[in-house]
Amino acid sequence: MARNRQLILSSPAEVWALLSDGRRYGEWVSGTQEVTAADAHWPDVGARLRVRVGVGPLVLDDTCVVRICEPQRRLELEAKADPFGAARIAMRLIPWGENTLFVLDWHPLRGPGIRMHGLPVDYVVRIRNGMMLTKLARIAVREHSDSTEATAQGTRSG
Repeated sequence: MARNRQLILSSPAEVWALLSDGRRYGEWVSGTQEVTAADAHWPDVGARLRVRVGVGPLVLDDTCVVRICEPQRRLELEAKADPFGAARIAMRLIPWGENTLFVLDWHPLRGPGIRMHGLPVDYVVRIRNGMMLTKLARIAVREHSDSTEATAQGTRSG
């Protein structure tokens, strides 16, 4: 299992707003070229997100299915990318003062990833997921700053 942690200087509600918008996954999920479809009831349990992932000419269509959803606390997905199998992606949002400690666990469920699971693969996944969480944190902080600034301007002009 590859585990990453990131302190995000935004509230769990603000981070959850990003996670609950399936169309925005391409902004922060490394390797995502395009979100091709998102169920209207995303991220309810059973909702699907279809994405095109890859680098250069190596492209796969992937489907993520929500397995567990606890708004503003926990989101677990099963990502399926045939012929490579499937992985469990578990995200926890832990309030940390006014901020969010984001914990991401990745674990292969089936397919060749199970046989390759271990130190070298987990290390590569950990690097990828670290980059992904850095992007998520930047977006959340930028949007937090934008909303804080808009609120402050509204207070000054009122």
